[in-house]
Amino acid sequence: MISGETKKDVIEKYKQHPTDTGSPEVQIALLTARLEELAEHFKTHKKDHHSRRGLLKIVSQRRRLLDYLKRDDFDRYQKLIEELGLRR
Repeated sequence: MISGETKKDVIEKYKQHPTDTGSPEVQIALLTARLEELAEHFKTHKKDHHSRRGLLKIVSQRRRLLDYLKRDDFDRYQKLIEELGLRR
């Protein structure tokens, strides 16, 4: 789990309006932060297969949100993947 402070920072950076916590950009950024922390976890716990299943679920949820954003507003999609440093 990401800390509350990290979560607030991510929300603050990617929000669209002052009370925004659920836009696709915020959700994708939060999932990316969780994935980065899980990647660090797996460097030391290579055989933690139960958490690896959770990682795969997070990856597919982020993929679905990215696909939605790409369909809905391609410019926002491109801006977000550039900011997050995703490959696509």
